[in-house]
Amino acid sequence: MRILGIETSCDDTSVAIYDAELGLIFHSTLNQNHVHAKFNGIVPELAARSHLYKLIYLIKKVCIKYLFDNKYNIKKNTINAIAYTSGPGLVGSLLVGATIARTLSLSLNIPCILVNHLEGHLLSVMLNNKKNLFPFLALLVSGANTQLISTHCFGKYTVLGKTMDDSVGHVFDYIAKLLGLGYPGGKKLSNLAKHGQSGKYFFPRPMINNSNLNFSFSGLKTHVKNVILECSDLFNEKYNIACSFEEAVVDTLIIKCQLAIQRNNLKNFLVCGGFSANDLLRKKLKNLFKDSKTKIFFSKKIFCTDNAAMIAYVGLLKYNLGLYSQDQSITVYPNLLINENID
Repeated sequence: MRILGIETSCDDTSVAIYDAELGLIFHSTLNQNHVHAKFNGIVPELAARSHLYKLIYLIKKVCIKYLFDNKYNIKKNTINAIAYTSGPGLVGSLLVGATIARTLSLSLNIPCILVNHLEGHLLSVMLNNKKNLFPFLALLVSGANTQLISTHCFGKYTVLGKTMDDSVGHVFDYIAKLLGLGYPGGKKLSNLAKHGQSGKYFFPRPMINNSNLNFSFSGLKTHVKNVILECSDLFNEKYNIACSFEEAVVDTLIIKCQLAIQRNNLKNFLVCGGFSANDLLRKKLKNLFKDSKTKIFFSKKIFCTDNAAMIAYVGLLKYNLGLYSQDQSITVYPNLLINENID
C-alpha cells in the first residue's frame, strides 16, 4: 500500500511516497525563500506560480527515482492513492496542488484523498514513532497556528486553547524584521538569541495568569517593538533583545502546556509544527517532563516545517478507513480548522 503525498499549502513545495510496510521511501521539499525575501513576506501570487513549476519538477523526480531505483521491485511499485493538502493555506497555492493531484488521480484511475494540513502536522510525530500514541495532548505551533489540542483518536480533535491574535511564528518573523534579519527571520532570530545575555531585558509572559489555555502575543510584539525602536545601541543589544524575547515566548508556551497537562490526565504529549524545532523550547519541555509520568514526543526537525511526508502518512490512515471518494471535483478549504471533517 503506497500513497503519493503532495503539499502546497503556503510557500513550501513537497512530494513524498509513504509505504505501509517500508515507511517513507521518498521525500523532497523545495522552499521559496529566495522568491519572497525581497518582499519581506510571502506574496500569494508568486507562491502559487512557483508551486506550479516546482511541483511538476518534483513529480518527475519521484517518478524517475521510484521506477528505476534498484531497491524497489518495479512490479510492486503501484501508487494506490494520491493525498493532497486541501487546507488551510493560501487559496492559490492549495489550488495548484489540488489540480495536479486530481489530474494524476484521474489519469491513473486511483482515489484522491483530501488531507487537513494541521492534522498532518499533528500526526507528523508518528512518522518516526510508529507505535500508537493515541490518546494524547499536543502543542501545535505552525505558521498562523498556536494551539493546544486534545486528541482522542484519529480524526477526533478538541482545541483546548489557541492564539487570540498573532501566532508564535508571525511574531518571530515580525521581530526578526525589526532586528534587520530579513525574511524569513525566525530561525535567524533564534541563532542570534544563543549569543545574548539571559535576563538582560524582561518581557511580559502574556495571559499566564488566566485560567483558560488561550494565547495572546500581540501585546508582547508591541512591547518588544517599542524596546527596539527606543534602543540607542541596537547593533550590540540585538543579541540580548533576541534572547529575552525568545525566553518570553517559550516560557509562555511552557506555562500553558503545564496547565493543560494538569487538567488532562493523558500519558503522551506531542509537540509539532515549525516552531517545535526551536532548541530552547525542546530543552525546556524535556526538563518539564524529566520526572513526569507523561512522555513527550517531538517531530523530527525535518518534519517540523511543511512537508508531504506527513500528508502521505495521514492519507494512508484515511485510505485504510475508506475515507475517500471517486469525486473528481477540485476542492480546497483555505480556512480549514483542525476539527473540521473534509471527507
